[in-house]
Amino acid sequence: MNNCDPVQIVDLFAGPGGLGEGFAAHQNNFDILVSAEMDPNAHKTLKLRAFYRILKREAPEGLTQYYSYCNGNTDTPWSLDTQPLWEKAKGEAKQLVLGTKKDNKELDDIIEAGLDRSRPWVLIGGPPCQAYSLAGRARNKNDETYNAEEDHRNFLYKEYLRIIQRHSPSVFVMENVKGILSSKVGGKQIFHEILNDLSAPDKALKKKGSGEKYVICSLVTGDAFHHGDCPSSFDARKFIIRSEEFGIPQARHRVILLGIKESLYKEITTLKPKKKSTVESALKGLPKLRSKLSKQPDSSESWANEVNAHIQALIKSAKTHKEDLKPLVDVLKETKKRINNEASVGALRLKKKKKRTPDNELHNWYKGTDHSHKLDVWLNNETRGHMTSDLRRYLYSSAYAEAFERSPKGEKEFRLEGLPPAHKNWKSGNFTDRFRVQLNTSPANTVTSHISKDGHQFIHPDPAQCRSLTVREAARLQTFPDNYFFQGNRTQQFHQVGNAVPPLLAHKIASIVRNLFD
Repeated sequence: MNNCDPVQIVDLFAGPGGLGEGFAAHQNNFDILVSAEMDPNAHKTLKLRAFYRILKREAPEGLTQYYSYCNGNTDTPWSLDTQPLWEKAKGEAKQLVLGTKKDNKELDDIIEAGLDRSRPWVLIGGPPCQAYSLAGRARNKNDETYNAEEDHRNFLYKEYLRIIQRHSPSVFVMENVKGILSSKVGGKQIFHEILNDLSAPDKALKKKGSGEKYVICSLVTGDAFHHGDCPSSFDARKFIIRSEEFGIPQARHRVILLGIKESLYKEITTLKPKKKSTVESALKGLPKLRSKLSKQPDSSESWANEVNAHIQALIKSAKTHKEDLKPLVDVLKETKKRINNEASVGALRLKKKKKRTPDNELHNWYKGTDHSHKLDVWLNNETRGHMTSDLRRYLYSSAYAEAFERSPKGEKEFRLEGLPPAHKNWKSGNFTDRFRVQLNTSPANTVTSHISKDGHQFIHPDPAQCRSLTVREAARLQTFPDNYFFQGNRTQQFHQVGNAVPPLLAHKIASIVRNLFD
C-alpha cells in the first residue's frame, strides 16, 4: 500500500459519528465510504458532518455556506454550487436498520460497489449496548417478562460479525460498554462467545468465506487473543480503555476491541497515557449562562430573585446545622455577589464574544484545523429549565463541591431546609448520587444518554450558574469539535452526545490503526 492512499472506512451503528470523526480527522489517511445509523436525528447529524468533511476535502470555498448555515444566516448548509456534494454526503451517511433484510442488502451493495479491494480497509462501530449496560440489566432484572435470549439487542453484534465474515476487513474496531464483560445470556458469558466469534467469523456463522481468522488486541496493553485461545483464561479487563488516562476530560470506561487479520497481524503500538484533563480545562472559554425557570414565568430578574432567596435560606439553615458548614456558607456568600440580572440562558446558536482560548491539545482539537472560516456562535448551547426546588439543590450541590472538593451524597448530606426531594425511597440509600456535580478539578463522570432525561447527575460546577450542563458542554467533555452541529431537539441532541465515542480518543486509536499499514 502507498502511504498516500487513504484507508477506507465502513462505520456501523455510527450514532452522530464520534468514532468516524476521530478516524476522518486524520486528513488523507482515512476516507469514510459509508456510515450507517438507524436513529433519524443522529442520522441528520451524521449527514451534516459528512457534508462538512466532503466540502473541506473537495471544495473548501463551499465552507462559507456551511458556516453561514451554522451562524443562522442561511436555511441550508449547501448552495446550488455545492448541492452535488450534499447529495454525495447523503450517499455516505445512510439511515439503515441493520438486521433487516432490505437494509442489510443496501449496505452490502454499497460496500461491494464502493470498496477498492486492492487496498486495506477498516470496519468500525459500536453495536447498541442497552442490553449489556449495568443500568439496562438492572431494569431487565425487575421485569418478570424479560427473557435475555429473546432480546435481539444481545445479538446485534452479529450484524457487525456478518459484515466481517462477508467482506473481510483488514482491521476492525468494535466499541461497547464495560458491562458486556459480565453480561450473561442463557447462563453463558456473552463476551466469551463474542471473542470466539470475532476471531473466526466463518466458523461462528457456519458459512464458507475467506477463511480469515482475526487476532483481537488490547489497545492498552497490546495483549492479543488468538483463535483457539480459551476466553475464560484471557483477562478481558485488558480490553477496557479508561479514557481519562489518555487525555479525555471524562472517566469513560469502555471495552474497545482491535481486530487484525491473522495474515496481517503484527505487534501493535498502544495508547500512550497522558496527564488527566479536567472539567475546568474542558469548559474553559465557554460563556457563563443561567438556568431557566420551569413551571413559572421566567426572566433574568425572577431567576436572580429565586436564586438569592435560596442562598439566604441555605445560609440560615447551614448556620443552625450541627456540622461545621462555614466553608459552604462562605461559598454561598461569595456566590450571592456574582448573581445578576443579565445572565443569558443560551441558545441553539448563541452569539460568541471574542475571547482568547487556551493553546493545548484539548482546545486545539475543539477549534479544529479549519481556521479560514468563522464560526460566530456557540452551537447547541441552550440551558434547561429547572423547577425552583431543584435550583436550591443544584445551588447547594455546586457550592458544597466548591467548599469541600466533592459532590454531596445522599440524604445525610441533603438535610438542610428544602433539600430532601419528595421521593418515597429517598432514604433507602439507593440515591446517594442522585444529584452529582461535575468537579472542576477532575475529569467528569461518564456522560451517558441519561443526560437526555434530566441534569441531576450533570450539575455545572459554578454555583452562580445554578444549572445542569448544556449540550455543548457535554459535547466538550466528549471531545466533539465546537463546529460539530447536533441536529434534532435538545433532548435528542443530549441522547446523541451521551451515546457517542469521544472523537479525540478515536483519533488516537486511528493513529495506531494507520501504523499497521505503514
